Amino acid sequence: MAMTRTVLVTGAASQLAQCLELSDAPSGWQAVYLPRDELDIGDGAQVKAVLDEISPDCIINTAAWTAVERAESEPARARRSNATGAANLARWCGGRQARLIHVSTDFVFDGKSPKPYAPGDATAPLGAYGASKLAGEREVAKLPPGQGVILRTSWLYSEFGHNFVKTMLGLLAERDEVAVVSDQTGCPTSAHSLAGLMWRMLSRQAGAGLYHWNDGGETSWYGFAREIQRQGLAAGLLRKEIRVRPLATADYPTAARRPAYSAMDRGRALREFDLPEGDWREALNGVIRAIARQEAAR
Repeated sequence: MAMTRTVLVTGAASQLAQCLELSDAPSGWQAVYLPRDELDIGDGAQVKAVLDEISPDCIINTAAWTAVERAESEPARARRSNATGAANLARWCGGRQARLIHVSTDFVFDGKSPKPYAPGDATAPLGAYGASKLAGEREVAKLPPGQGVILRTSWLYSEFGHNFVKTMLGLLAERDEVAVVSDQTGCPTSAHSLAGLMWRMLSRQAGAGLYHWNDGGETSWYGFAREIQRQGLAAGLLRKEIRVRPLATADYPTAARRPAYSAMDRGRALREFDLPEGDWREALNGVIRAIARQEAAR
């Protein structure tokens, strides 16, 4: 009989962890999900004690500080989760030949590229959040060959937690007009599709180094919002169409600077794991339908 292996998922309350749990671990694997109050990855002593007890064969790290704006005023807190936390996990994995699949972000780039960023392209984060995530990447990259996976993703959303899709559906239902930034371009990513890639990596016991993942294609936040409205109306989540007005970044100042262009080339992941190309609109439809089911069940 084949031995069952253990994968530990950090940040159990995150939308990505909830999507992982919803889709079940691959055959031959049992998943353990730990929320922050049971495993604070920024606490090195706790990480060692908990991981020594569970002794996972692989760790999927979805725990992170993702408050981009607050990271500018609280950079130490961002680094504690995103850099120190990654270092603590990597240190444990390196000493025990366990794998670490770590989630990173398009915010490690400055947005000046004329084409989608490849995994090997130069990084240059514009703010504290991106800098903390890049520091975490560098800790994971110290692992021996074959043990570390860094998965950069962008504009992550699902039916769980707080994200752009759910925020926009709320605003579109409440207001007569919304204004959305139209000069920042990237690619939305369903947490379900990212979870699917992670499980495929686990089931094949393959993948190492840097990967980019999104749902294919490019759009602006404005274009994303327009499509959310279109699909929300079709699914019965919205009662009426309202005006979605394009807004320039300069007219919506924020504490954190964001890359104007952060589309990423996901070719390596598509090739190595035989994944369908798909498109972000298709992935959005799956989440919109899931939100509609949630609403119908209330």
